[in-house]
Amino acid sequence: MSLNESPEIFSSKRIGFGAASLALVTSFLWGGNQVFIKIGLQGMPPQAMAALRFSIGLIVVVVAAFVAKESVRVYPGEWRRLFGLAILFLTQISLLNQGVFYTTASRASVTIAAHPFFVALFCHFFVPGDRLSLQKVVGSLLAFIGIVIIFFDSLSLENTNYLLGDIMILVSAILLGLRQTVMKRMVHGFHPYKVLFWQSLLSLPIFIALSAYFEADAVYKFNSAVIVAVLYQGIVVAGLCFITWVFLMRSHSASQLGVFAFTTPIAGVLLSSLLVGDELQIVLLVSMALVAAGIVVVARAGH
Repeated sequence: MSLNESPEIFSSKRIGFGAASLALVTSFLWGGNQVFIKIGLQGMPPQAMAALRFSIGLIVVVVAAFVAKESVRVYPGEWRRLFGLAILFLTQISLLNQGVFYTTASRASVTIAAHPFFVALFCHFFVPGDRLSLQKVVGSLLAFIGIVIIFFDSLSLENTNYLLGDIMILVSAILLGLRQTVMKRMVHGFHPYKVLFWQSLLSLPIFIALSAYFEADAVYKFNSAVIVAVLYQGIVVAGLCFITWVFLMRSHSASQLGVFAFTTPIAGVLLSSLLVGDELQIVLLVSMALVAAGIVVVARAGH
């Protein structure tokens, strides 16, 4: 596809109640990803966990494509774009998993949640018709201020113990924004199942090779918590969340959808409260109000 393609090719529907609800549910489920990565790392190294996670996710995609009777066959001229997406995917996920190893789950949640800014920026330049506007910028800033409020203390500049991990997660967030933009362009010429299938399949051998080379001496300790963590990452995130999000991007503005991802750190806090009894504080309610306001502002923005 050319960068000069008509905006009509990428025309997007306004995000209605149904799409907004799906985006919120998907983002909420995605909110547990960094937490479950951290749990999974207690039993296996980052690259090996990525390989296992996306093997499980690949099975989910294959089953979904089979049920829908959609072919994932690749035609001449398509390989270059699929390989490019796989390399981008591999790099972004490797940095995410390795970064979580060097930082905390809460810091990782905040940093990776910056990716909607980069989705909006890349879409402005590379997706015709999906331009930045004052309304989108204001809404995104409202939402991001909301999530920073939650983790203000843990993001203190005086704490440099997690600097390497934070930098890796930030680069991963930039690449995630780019990957979302690339996928937005690709799903107008490829079926979403084909994109997800080859994205995972082409990257799996490299994840395995990286693990074999760099993690040969790693100790594996599988217990129920680690198993549940990997299954959550594979079935829920790499499977169901990926499928839902790609189908949403096929019909809606990627930059407008991206703002829903600002709910993921809040989802992590709510899940912590629900699962381990962490106290909900007034700061969380203020944060949720700001994120909700940001989502409404961006969702109502024109394309």
